[in-house]
Amino acid sequence: MTVIHPILALVPFVLLLFSRRVKAAVCYMIAYAAAYSMISFVMPATSGIISILIGATAGIIYRMMPSLITGYFVVNTTKVSEFNAAMEHMHVSTKITIPMSVMFRFFPTIKEESSAIKDAMHMRGISSLRNPMEMLEYRLVPLLMSVVKIGEELSISALTRGLSVDIKRTNICKIGFHFPDLVCFLLCIVCWICFVLHMGGIV
Repeated sequence: MTVIHPILALVPFVLLLFSRRVKAAVCYMIAYAAAYSMISFVMPATSGIISILIGATAGIIYRMMPSLITGYFVVNTTKVSEFNAAMEHMHVSTKITIPMSVMFRFFPTIKEESSAIKDAMHMRGISSLRNPMEMLEYRLVPLLMSVVKIGEELSISALTRGLSVDIKRTNICKIGFHFPDLVCFLLCIVCWICFVLHMGGIV
């Protein structure tokens, strides 16, 4: 498993490179390599509370970051129309499709809203270093209110477009299962088989 996990962790790195997000790919690989090095080399050389802190921090990055970066790649490279068309072709229920369609628009919108609130607070001279309590009040409270409002608006928008209708919709998106998809799919299947065999004590 010490071999399978790094191989799977390289998948989002390669996907980011192919989507021309070099900065995100490099930052991800540096953080993952640092966490891997801390677990493999630094943590065994320490003991006590320091070893626990290093193991907890590096372990979270080592295990969760590949999944988070894969989610980042999916959200930033997949259009909502393409996602809906793919889900319809796979006969996925609208109870799953509609919430996920809202999520595709939700996170980028929240990022923009957070950036706007940050700029507004900066113009008023409110920063996290000078006034930490005011920062919590004047940035988190508006952001939480925006989260609720944006979620409702996106849900209404999805329903207005007829995503909840049982009638099959037409679309012009070019979707399909291509060779890169097959490579990623087979790689994940092979790693999953190795994991099952490892858990069963066969390998």
